[in-house]
Amino acid sequence: MSKRAYFGTDGIRGEANRFPMTAEVALRCGMAAGKLFMSKDDRRHLVVIGKDTRLSGYMVEPALVAGFASVGMDVRLLGPMPTPGVAMMTRSLRADLGVMISASHNAYVDNGIKLFGPDGYKLSDERELEIEALMDQGLADNLAGPTALGRVARVDDSQARYVEIAKATFPRRANLTGLRVVIDCANGAAYKVAPVVLYELGAEVIKIGVEPDGANINAECGSTHPEAMVAAVKEFRADIGIALDGDADRLVICDEKGHVVDGDQIMALVAGDWAKRDKLRGGGVVATVMSNLGLERFLQARKLTLERTAVGDRAVMMRMREGGFNLGGEQSGHIILSDYSTTGDGLLAALQVLAVLKESEKPMSALARQFDPVPQKLENVRFGGGKPLENAEVMGAIANAEQRLNGSGRILVRASGTEPLIRIMAEGDDEKLVNQVVREIAGAVKKAAA
Repeated sequence: MSKRAYFGTDGIRGEANRFPMTAEVALRCGMAAGKLFMSKDDRRHLVVIGKDTRLSGYMVEPALVAGFASVGMDVRLLGPMPTPGVAMMTRSLRADLGVMISASHNAYVDNGIKLFGPDGYKLSDERELEIEALMDQGLADNLAGPTALGRVARVDDSQARYVEIAKATFPRRANLTGLRVVIDCANGAAYKVAPVVLYELGAEVIKIGVEPDGANINAECGSTHPEAMVAAVKEFRADIGIALDGDADRLVICDEKGHVVDGDQIMALVAGDWAKRDKLRGGGVVATVMSNLGLERFLQARKLTLERTAVGDRAVMMRMREGGFNLGGEQSGHIILSDYSTTGDGLLAALQVLAVLKESEKPMSALARQFDPVPQKLENVRFGGGKPLENAEVMGAIANAEQRLNGSGRILVRASGTEPLIRIMAEGDDEKLVNQVVREIAGAVKKAAA
């Protein structure tokens, strides 16, 4: 078995009904993960499974159920549920394992399988490799006897439970009365729960992206297409717009004028508010290498740190746990509030922003831009093979660029974890210089990859 034949940077993901997102792989994953997480005692073992609204969920879910049940693990089906809701329910029901069937912000033709341990955290690389090893062994040896098969049932109140958990994260004795809020649920996993949470907290709710048909998840809506949210905010003269992605673990926001706010600005807003309330732990925020230098400077001005990690919310969460931080996230809108959740949660992050908006009595446009972003340039270069980053000319171009930026900016050049791409990012106060160094490095990479 080649290393990581099934699992990528965030679980198993791919085009539905094509390797690795086939019913057979899902079945083998259920059997292997079930076997790995069943301890040797004779108690009943439990897995909870949630999903988003993709058509292929109807193929993946029964295959996983068959896999888990065949090794003797009981299964509880949650139905459409945000990824963070599955993590919460894994802990709440004292399950041995949680599964989310979703390809997040990808188009509906893709799907994925994310796994959570009994503590509600995404599995480590080591655990995923253990599952992979079992998937390619003789799984027939692990089958339960006919009287020891797992039992399967639906959890009818799972969405109501998530609604109550989400509402409990909003400041006590505060409400959203008087606010008109647009919520775009991307025709995805939060299409039922997110509007209910906002309504029950007192907001006037304008909901879009709440009519899933199996094929319209993330289609011209949600956090990857914020123009739908912006149009609704302008049409209904709303105070704020919130757009989630297909599994609701990330968000973008827009103010009442339709200006879109990314994850860096959201982290700055929440960090500033929490620091003022003495609620921010760890002395700062954890974000990835992609977060804007402007966020770093914003935090430094408040004597707070920005700890950077590799790309991916799992890397952010690991650093948060190591350093005792309770706020972290990604520029793309994964915001992790570890006081409340073990993974990114778009709705909970939106509630923190709404709490600041309500208390400040200012328009969202006065809060949205916490710092001026430093000019940032991104370029992806596709390559056919080899190791362009080890080429002498490429290494020389990077070293030359770092010298020219001379502390007034930074450069990040890395290979993508999911595609044959070299990603080049530079940022700095001199926009012209930033564009120039990216162009030069990209040219060197193209030459090396030719």
